[in-house]
Amino acid sequence: MTKLTIFDIAITNPMKAADLKFSLIDTYLGLLNSLSPERKLELISRLSDSLKGSKKPSNKSIEELYGAFVSKQSADEIIADLKRSRRFDRKTEEL
Repeated sequence: MTKLTIFDIAITNPMKAADLKFSLIDTYLGLLNSLSPERKLELISRLSDSLKGSKKPSNKSIEELYGAFVSKQSADEIIADLKRSRRFDRKTEEL
């Protein structure tokens, strides 16, 4: 029997993002069921420690980011440079 990954399932059966998250959680729970109680407690402890050290989301608004990118080029010049730098050759290297 071939096991499918979440990625395989998402490709063959497109789901909503929330459904995919729950499916991912179910997959993790399936893996965790085989752990001993001691290992599960260790995992809980480590997850708890990682949450204690996590930063709270900042309350910065998008407006605060305005002007963060500084360039002497105009927007049109930057767009033109990006378009000129595109490469559409589909050559593959042999291994």
